[in-house]
Order: sequence, then structure tokens, then C-alpha cells
Amino acid sequence: MLVRVHACGLNFPDVLMVQGKYQRIPPLPFIPGSEFSGIVERAGADAGEFTVGDRVCGTVEFAGLAEKLAVSADDLYTVPPGVDLDEAAALLITYSTSLYALRDRASLAAGDSLLVLGAGGGVGLAAVELGKALGASVVAAASSESKLALARAKGADRTLLYSPDLKEPTQQKAFGAQLKELAGKDGFDVICDPVGGAYSDPALRSIAWTGRYLVVGFAAGAIPSIALNLPLLKGCQIVGVIWGSAMMHDPRLGHRIQEELVGMLARGRIHPHVGARFDLGRGVEALRMLAERRALGKIIVRC
Repeated sequence: MLVRVHACGLNFPDVLMVQGKYQRIPPLPFIPGSEFSGIVERAGADAGEFTVGDRVCGTVEFAGLAEKLAVSADDLYTVPPGVDLDEAAALLITYSTSLYALRDRASLAAGDSLLVLGAGGGVGLAAVELGKALGASVVAAASSESKLALARAKGADRTLLYSPDLKEPTQQKAFGAQLKELAGKDGFDVICDPVGGAYSDPALRSIAWTGRYLVVGFAAGAIPSIALNLPLLKGCQIVGVIWGSAMMHDPRLGHRIQEELVGMLARGRIHPHVGARFDLGRGVEALRMLAERRALGKIIVRC
């Protein structure tokens, strides 16, 4: 398939990839960008249900930040009528990551308590919205009041403002005390952590007995070292979440979740928040905004 790209949604792995810090680094030169929406311009012999002119969205490992993209029909999904192509470009990676994390990895159930760190970013905001859809009580934690306001608009029951840089031990201790107060005596059943750094240890200490701690990423930059006596004393699980590898190991899981999300978007059950739009000539600026953790929801680049 040849797709004329309408927009490319940026994600933190794109930043890591161009910095040479991601798990899989393509040979130079390469085009970043792994999720997109657009219009089918040419359809090959194995196009299946797709025809020229169809509105589609999809994911690739990289190369999405371009005017046109050659892609397998297996990696495309029809964008339903009435769904904005900007929203479609902001859907698949962050919402798939969060739904896979919360439901498939953490077995989040109605009535569970959920703490989301980095709740103003793409994955965090999706986790807030999906956590509420799954029936959880959600505490959203983020580094600015504007991010918390957005999390509340997505359904967060309570919010916590934390420092954007927890350097001092006194700051970390205060952050931990705030989390424990919000968690109550029982602790959080599930913690979704796409931030890492100095935030992870205090968060883990607020988890419930047999809770599930989801390691999603390290937007703070540093990979934390966890004292293994903590999961021992809490009887909890530390669960790794890497959506791209999950899709590679089980493509059927990937297609099931992404088809489900496209359906939820069509029915109005979820609404990806596009916080900033750039044209293709400002793609580097868009990536820099994401790298500096200034994004509210998703950043898209119109191609």
C-alpha cells in the first residue's frame, strides 16, 4: 500500500530512537515516526479490503514522519466516518500501550485503585481515560497544573502535583508521603509508571499488597534501581510493558487491541487529546518539545 500521510503522531520512543538510546536502532539515515493517519493513494495486489481513497491509520517501526509511506495492508486500519484524522494519528501507540498494560498485564478490574505517573503525557493520559473506562478509581500525578487539569477532564478522581525534578532526598520523601496519603492504608492496586527516575521508588512504596507495578518507560531520563526487598515485603509484582515487542511476539494480540481501540474511538468512548500540531518542516521542533516533557497529551506533525 502507498499511503499519503495526513499526520504522524509522535511518541517518546521516537525521541529515544533519534538519540540512539532505544532498544532497536535502525541504520542511519532513517526517518522517525511510528504511527500515522492518511489516505490510500495506491493499492497493491495484496491490498485486501482497502482501495484507493480509503482513510486509514496504522503503525510502523519507523518512517512515518514523511509525506508518503509504503506499508503492508496488514498494518492498516480503516478510520471510521466522522473520526478526525488528527485523532486517528494520536491513537494507536499510546492507547494500545495503556490498554495492554492495564488490562492484559495488570488485570485492572472495576473497583481497583490506579496511580498514573506522568498523567499529562500521551501514555499517562490514555491510562487515565482507559482506567476510568475499566472502572478503576484513578489518581493522576503530573508536573504541572495544566497537565492535571487535562487529567481531570479525562476522568481522574484525584490529582497530585509533583516537582518536575526530584533531586533532593527531602523532595523524594515528601513525594512519597503525599502518595501514601492518597493511597490510604490499603495502597494502590496498580501503578502505571512511564516516568522512571527518582519517582519510581516512592511510588513503589505506596503499592498495595499483591499490587502490580507497571514499568512503561523512563521519560525522566534515568533508569531507577529498585531495592528488591520492596516487592518481597509488599508481595507485589513489577511488570514490564513494551508494546512493540508484545506485537512482534503475538501479532494477533496487537490486531485485537488496535481494532478494539479504533472501535472505541468510532463510538466516542475515547478521545485522544492532541495538545500541539506542527507542520513537517517543524518536525525537529516537535521532537524537541516531546523530549523536554512539555507535551500535553499527544503531539502530531501534519505531513
